[in-house]
Amino acid sequence: MGRYLVTGSSGHLGEALVRTLREAGHEVTGVDVLAGEFTSVTGSITDASLVVSVMDGVDHVLHAATLHKPHVGSHSRQQFVDVNVSGTLNVLEAAVGAGVKSVVFTSSTSTFGRAMMPGPGEPAAWVDEDVRPLVRNIYGATKIAAEDLCELAARDQGLPVVVLKTSRFFPEADDVRPEAHDTSLKVAEFLYRRVDLEDVVSAHLLAAERAATLGFGRYVISAPTPFTAGDLGALASDASTVVRRLYPELMAAFDERDWPMLPTLDRVYDSRRAQVDLGWTPRHPFAVVAERALATGEWRSDLALRVGWKGYHDQPTGVYTR
Repeated sequence: MGRYLVTGSSGHLGEALVRTLREAGHEVTGVDVLAGEFTSVTGSITDASLVVSVMDGVDHVLHAATLHKPHVGSHSRQQFVDVNVSGTLNVLEAAVGAGVKSVVFTSSTSTFGRAMMPGPGEPAAWVDEDVRPLVRNIYGATKIAAEDLCELAARDQGLPVVVLKTSRFFPEADDVRPEAHDTSLKVAEFLYRRVDLEDVVSAHLLAAERAATLGFGRYVISAPTPFTAGDLGALASDASTVVRRLYPELMAAFDERDWPMLPTLDRVYDSRRAQVDLGWTPRHPFAVVAERALATGEWRSDLALRVGWKGYHDQPTGVYTR
């Protein structure tokens, strides 16, 4: 059994990681600025001495602590740099000093930024690890900088690091389309831009195991898409027809419940490289999630349900309020 350090252990992913690891019998230290059942040490990764103190004897680091995209409107750019860049540097340097076996850094598909925004009349964007990010906001800028620090630590200091660019997995309502039918929207996103929390956890644990062999790797983590590059033009103009061709019975069931299908898609995340290199087999692709939601009304896995709804702010700021 290994010893793990999980940063951000009071958050959606951090709690899920700690829960899963402890249930498997691993020793886990959770660190977060917020106290909680799954947080052993309350403190910030911006405190370099604290990070060093919790790194002793650790085999694997799962670095999920971050300021998120919903914090862009409530936190300063300097705070984003302090947490996402300097905090990540603290984690990496402490990991090198402690001789840990691997670091897995949780990044985001949001880092692709403007590269995911096709113009009018253009096909949907096919987004994989070869797409060059075009920064859109301070969140993306700081996560890209942190990814680069991870690669530098791997290349120059020999620290095995894997970066996982995860698509959305939070249960909160969409901030852009809060009026949308929430269940059908969440389910539809598994076609192109969402992943279940349980599958995000399994990707992190596999990455921790494979990091020493890989040295360094950067992977998109999203539910397997049923689309191909040949579908991109139609997805941008009439996605519903494409989905109905692929899943006629599921779409008929959606119609019976008056669940809408998204009329257009602007992007498709391709996670095949992670499936091959990490041996990652997502358990919650679109069809599985759709069938579960149709049968029970709930799209989330059991693990996601246990973690629940957290939000990102203590004070009211919209759909992301804690």
